[in-house]
Amino acid sequence: MSHGSRLRQTGWIALLLMCGACFLVLTFHVNSVKNKVHLAEREIIQLEKKKQTLEIEFQARANQQQLANWNKIDFGYEAPRADQYLDNERQLAALGLAREVNAPEPIRVARNSADGNTAFPAMVSPMSGMAASQDKSSDDQPANSRNSMSANRSLAERLSRTSGFAGQIGEVRE
Repeated sequence: MSHGSRLRQTGWIALLLMCGACFLVLTFHVNSVKNKVHLAEREIIQLEKKKQTLEIEFQARANQQQLANWNKIDFGYEAPRADQYLDNERQLAALGLAREVNAPEPIRVARNSADGNTAFPAMVSPMSGMAASQDKSSDDQPANSRNSMSANRSLAERLSRTSGFAGQIGEVRE
């Protein structure tokens, strides 16, 4: 009996080893199929991106073709030809004509007054509609007085100025 039971134990061990080997082979096969699926998904995503890029390029070229048709048919524009380009500055200068005798002076954009007095227009207050210098003058201040915070006044005058909201807070003497 012990001989038969030993043979059974060996058979069971062999069967378990075969099952384990089949399990390992099947596990490796499943993992390889999973990797192939992941690679296929990545390739699909790349192809979708490439397809989208090609669609955008196709639309852009169609728009360019439409613009070319409009330029050609509606506006009469044409692409420049090689004979329309100039080789150097002398050819460009040769295209210009000398001024005629009674021609007006050319327009100059920048100018500087000879006396150095550049007057700017007066600032207008959006609230009153009057010039800013007229808007600030009041009954108690003369119209030609300087701004109360002007740097040309002394420090004592600037610190002791009265505000419109409150009376004089203090007096500063030198």
